[in-house]
Amino acid sequence: MALIQRQLKTVNGVQMFALPKGGKTRTVPVSGGLLEVLDEYGEMFPPVEVKLPWRIPDGEQVVARLMVTGENGRLYSGDLFTKVVWQNAFKAAALTYRPRTDGMHELRHFYASTLLARGVSIKELAEYLGHADAGFTLRTYTHLVPSSHERARQAVDAVFGPESDGPETARS
Repeated sequence: MALIQRQLKTVNGVQMFALPKGGKTRTVPVSGGLLEVLDEYGEMFPPVEVKLPWRIPDGEQVVARLMVTGENGRLYSGDLFTKVVWQNAFKAAALTYRPRTDGMHELRHFYASTLLARGVSIKELAEYLGHADAGFTLRTYTHLVPSSHERARQAVDAVFGPESDGPETARS
């Protein structure tokens, strides 16, 4: 599990830490494979301690260890990350970057669609994305919810299919 507890943002030219999207912390499941990749990355590029104001430009200074920084601890937030890091990653992978299609928000949609395709519930997804209302998540991502026709057929077959004992199976 990963604790999402802050974001890096820029307000009036001042970089600071603030609560994540939706103004609240949350816990998100992370696979063992991804944790291994992050550990390897952390060994190659150790996290950098950064001290920034909390929530407002002249807020209390807090320290956090960041894994993604540039040379000499350069911080990337928002559009700067996209221009300096993300678009260069596309070039290095010989991919064409498409503005408004291949940005960070689209990565969020990819995450959501991947979880939905694997059967994660709308309620769980809403929690992981930081949405207060699962209805909002459903309205936003309903087009990504895979058809349940086959799952429905399998459920009925489990009760009435050739190898079932009929409706009694459903009651047990």
